[in-house]
Amino acid sequence: MKNLSVTCIGAGVIGSGWAARLLVNGINVNVFDKRPESYNRTRLSVERAKKYFSQLTKAPLREMGSLTFEKSLEGALKTSTYIIESVPENLQLKHSLYKEIEQISNNSIILSSTSGFKPTDLQKHMKNPQNLLVTHPFNPVYLMPLVEVVPGQERDQNIVDDVHHLLEYIGMVPIIIKKEIDAFVADRMLEAMWREALWLIKDDICTTKELDNIITSSFGIRFAQMGIFESYRIAGGDQGMRHFLDQFGPALKWPWSRLTDVPEFNSDLIDKICSQSDAQSDMYSISELEDIRDKNLVELQKALRNNRWGSGRTLASYEKDLFDEQSKEAEKASGKISSDLLITYTKTIPPEWADYNGHMTEYRYLNCFGDASDAVMLHIGCDKAYIEAGNSYFTVETNIRHLNELKVGQEIYIETKVIKGTEKKLHVFHMLRNKEGELFATGEHLLLHVSLKTRKTCPASKPLIDKLIELQNQHQETSVPSEPKIIV
Repeated sequence: MKNLSVTCIGAGVIGSGWAARLLVNGINVNVFDKRPESYNRTRLSVERAKKYFSQLTKAPLREMGSLTFEKSLEGALKTSTYIIESVPENLQLKHSLYKEIEQISNNSIILSSTSGFKPTDLQKHMKNPQNLLVTHPFNPVYLMPLVEVVPGQERDQNIVDDVHHLLEYIGMVPIIIKKEIDAFVADRMLEAMWREALWLIKDDICTTKELDNIITSSFGIRFAQMGIFESYRIAGGDQGMRHFLDQFGPALKWPWSRLTDVPEFNSDLIDKICSQSDAQSDMYSISELEDIRDKNLVELQKALRNNRWGSGRTLASYEKDLFDEQSKEAEKASGKISSDLLITYTKTIPPEWADYNGHMTEYRYLNCFGDASDAVMLHIGCDKAYIEAGNSYFTVETNIRHLNELKVGQEIYIETKVIKGTEKKLHVFHMLRNKEGELFATGEHLLLHVSLKTRKTCPASKPLIDKLIELQNQHQETSVPSEPKIIV
């Protein structure tokens, strides 16, 4: 995907989210919107993505792509293979845009972010209708992994496959919807819940705050990691899904919900919802709510990654891809360091990491170096499966040197030298630098390979030892800023 350029047309919440997700994955982005004031939203989304996307993974991220704000549609299309369309949900507006695009660039692949229009309806007046398909994401695009991929009646399977590959490359979960249907799948599920929610508020059964608490404290948590069918399979007990259906299937005939009926969407209902929503959330600005949302999304996905479950499977696979890329290409985040060492950590220092002196607090250095050691373990094959099989590494000695102040907002990375890797020992030296390559701290760690059953040292598996020897040989000619302090 090197040197790939994508054009994002429409710089609203979704278009800006797409731009941010692509940029943090090393893809160059041209953004065009007829309202240049919208570009501020893009800039904010990019800053959020740099801050929060990097917290999802211990792997070093790809070098940021370049962002260009174009003054014309023609300028925006000049270098792009893919065009992501995120203009308002107006069919006539979209048709007009596609006509302009085909007049300028007849071979471009158009990916529509529409949340409801069927791709065949979007393709209606196109010269090359097979070049358009729907890729419906979820907000915030830079953190939410799902994309509904919906080809139209006119389709080119090679294009569908290429788009699927692109979306996986940027860490997303592309689900190809087998049949065209209005609003696709996810929004139809949301619409059903939304209709029932409107009735519950209108009839004074509960308030917006109470209803949100009901969701976030019950099935919302459950569905986040296991979905609806697997959750209900468990609800059936030892006999599984069949018992659940036998037990609760008849309830579908009971008049519990009002999904086929909609309350009159009048000013009274709108005022009730808005006043309750203001009472619920008005103590926070929208920006503060976005920060809270993004922090929670990061931590939920990291927990799922650790357990290799739900969307965490995708994050784990994406993280492995990043480590593999770094290993094969040995590219350095700053471009200023010898290419022999591993990049094991990247991050932008968040405000909560600052101490009373205004710089990064002491224990966060150990946090960073510990994560870097974990990255080395993952890199050589000591992953979740290896640990579950009964073996791992324990840190037995650490030496940290603080050389300079790190402040909030600084972009950092860690490069790691494997000093020694044997059957039972792993000796690593970490160097924490800013994006200009300036050294801020070093961390040296000695780890022992242990059996988790006996809690005693034991030889690592041959693939791990072979990888360690390879890294040790690769790194031996690269010097470190000071002599190692740990005697092995």
